Amino acid sequence: MKAGIIAAGQGDRLIQGGILVPKPLVTIGREPLIARVIRAANHVGVTSIACIVNDLNPAVAEYLRSTSWPVPLELVVKATASSMESLFSLAPLLSNGPFLLFTVDAVFEFGVLRRFLTKARRRGGDGVLAVTRFVDDEKPLWVKLDKGQRIVALGDGARPGRYITAGFYYFRPEIFSLIEAARARRLSALRQFLGLLLENRLSLYGIPVSKTVDVDTREDIEKANKYLVEVGEG
Repeated sequence: MKAGIIAAGQGDRLIQGGILVPKPLVTIGREPLIARVIRAANHVGVTSIACIVNDLNPAVAEYLRSTSWPVPLELVVKATASSMESLFSLAPLLSNGPFLLFTVDAVFEFGVLRRFLTKARRRGGDGVLAVTRFVDDEKPLWVKLDKGQRIVALGDGARPGRYITAGFYYFRPEIFSLIEAARARRLSALRQFLGLLLENRLSLYGIPVSKTVDVDTREDIEKANKYLVEVGEG
C-alpha cells in the first residue's frame, strides 16, 4: 500500500501570523510537520510515499531530497491551484491500489492512524475518511454519517453535526475516474471533490477517531505541541 501527502499549500494564515518557514517545515514535536507525516506513514507499513510540494518554496524539496527516509519517497514539485489539483497530480503515482492520503498539517497520534487503517481496510467502499468530534478550525468540513457509518452529507448539508474531517483518508484509485468531471465543473478544493464523489454515489464512509490538530495558524503550533506532550509523543 502506498501513501500520498499533499504539502503544496502556501500556508497563508501562518505567514499572516509571522511564521515565515514554509508550512511543511514548521516544527511540531521537535521535527518538521512533513517529517512527522512521513514517519506516521512508515509506522503503518506503507511501501512508498508520493508527496507533492510547492516549487515556490524550494527549501521543502531540498529538505526532502537531502534527508534519508525509512521508506521510498516519490516527489512531485509544482505549484497547483488547489488541494484538489495537488491530489490529481499524485494520481499517476497512486493508481495501482488502495492508498492512504494525508494533508501535511494534520497532527494526530500514531496509534490513532494504525487503528483507523485497520478499520478502513475492513470497511471497504471507495473511500474512508477519518472524522473527529474535536472542532477547532476556522473552516472545518462537516461530515454526517448514517448508522452504518456511511457518509450521507458533507459541508453545509452536514451541519449541525457531530464530526469534521481529521486530515487523513483511505481511498481506492476508482476516485480518480472523476478527475475530468471535477475539472469540467471547475471545482477548486479537495472538499469539493469529496462532495462530487458523494454526488456520483461512490461509497464513502467515516471512521471516528480521537482529537487531531490542524496547523493553520501561529496559535495552532502551540496547540499541536501541547497535544503531543499530552499523548506522550512530544
